[in-house]
Amino acid sequence: MTNLTFTMENYLEAIYELSRDGKGARVSDIAKRVGVTKASTNSAMSTLSEKGLIVTEKYKEVFLTPAGLKLARLTSNKHQVVQQFFTEVLKIDTRIADEDACAIEHVISSESIEAMQRFLSNYKERK
Repeated sequence: MTNLTFTMENYLEAIYELSRDGKGARVSDIAKRVGVTKASTNSAMSTLSEKGLIVTEKYKEVFLTPAGLKLARLTSNKHQVVQQFFTEVLKIDTRIADEDACAIEHVISSESIEAMQRFLSNYKERK
């Protein structure tokens, strides 16, 4: 799979979250979600397009390609599992858990995510 910087993964995750309704994501919405300027977002969209992870036309919506969707889902899932583990098991404040999950999602292994998911499943059954 394509190696991306944390920032590029964050863009993919933002596109994924903004386009769940089947519509594409607008550059202005992506920029707002990621917390950067539209110019920075346009530059990132060019990079993601060159890597074959998105398709876009100037002044149009951005759509994930199948490869982009796969990577975005993986990143989003990691974020959700880590955040859920932090809030439900460790009782960390939601805002802090979200910030930490955003940083950890890029470096945590799939094996660790699977272990967290198993733990959460067993944890919920015991409650």
